[in-house]
Amino acid sequence: MSETAVLAQSTIETIEWTPEGVVMIDQTRLPREVVFVTCRDYREVAEAIRSMVIRGAPAIGVAAAMGVALGVLQSDDPAREMPVICETLSKTRPTAVNLFWAIDRMKRVFAEVQGAPLARIRERLVEEAQAIRNEDIAINEAIGRNGAPLVPDGKTVLTHCNAGALATAGFGTALGVIRAAVQAGKKVDVFADETRPFLQGARLTAWELQRDGIETTLITDNMAGHFLKSGRIGCVVVGADRIAANGDVANKVGTYGVAVLAKENNVPFYVAAPISTLDLTLVSGDQIPIEERAAREVIEVQGVAIAPEGIKVANPAFDVTPNRYVSAIITERGVARAPYEQSLRELVALKK
Repeated sequence: MSETAVLAQSTIETIEWTPEGVVMIDQTRLPREVVFVTCRDYREVAEAIRSMVIRGAPAIGVAAAMGVALGVLQSDDPAREMPVICETLSKTRPTAVNLFWAIDRMKRVFAEVQGAPLARIRERLVEEAQAIRNEDIAINEAIGRNGAPLVPDGKTVLTHCNAGALATAGFGTALGVIRAAVQAGKKVDVFADETRPFLQGARLTAWELQRDGIETTLITDNMAGHFLKSGRIGCVVVGADRIAANGDVANKVGTYGVAVLAKENNVPFYVAAPISTLDLTLVSGDQIPIEERAAREVIEVQGVAIAPEGIKVANPAFDVTPNRYVSAIITERGVARAPYEQSLRELVALKK
């Protein structure tokens, strides 16, 4: 991967397809510096996903699609290499279902054009990867429009992790709802949980919203209960990495605790996610695989040790919030409410 530093830019492109390769902002370097990396083959895309240079379920899906396209573009025998390309990308992060959704979509397109001239196969997969990116931005804007009416005017919105433009191809899911509410003229401000251990709230959400001019207050994760009890927070809005058929939601670890605290204090807890994040093959969240990440993410902060050497560490990247704590799930096709087994299937069945 090659790097390009950017000193100032009014609009951040999370990920884009270029003649040089797949270009993405390096989210591990924010907010200290804005650096874009260029992935020149599918293996580099896979490593960028694995190392969280790019993260967030929708953005991971876009990256995976572009990785497949890049692999086919550089292959003289895509029929033979396609399974290896897809397997390499699919092994990067197990929880975010958008990864597998995007790879499956690329596989279907590849199957449709097999037998065509090689140039056409390559062209078609590049077109599909770019379409997935462009569709994601439009989907996020629709999620924002559907979710904005749920945001109380004159109140604070609490969010956990980063489900903004950086977690998608643009605009964001949870932050898209907040952005749309602001665009609609509502006076809202945001409390952003820092989101240990990778600090996506402190590093990414605060950075995004500050750039947008949306008033944002950073709090540590263990302050959420204090402020939920205060009456200041009007709603919680988070994203999701996978949603089971019954409405159980896998999101960044710590989300479950926020949802319980919101329920205790009668604060609505909303999940904003595209239809592609639904996994109706899973009956409940108990079946969602939970990624375990490296110990160093817990015992170090920005390379500085904060725990004794050799301490045992557990580092699940996600937890599952049971559906009873979820007030509504906001998608591009509408808002689902309990019973989710019915409402989610109805949204999936709607024509695009």
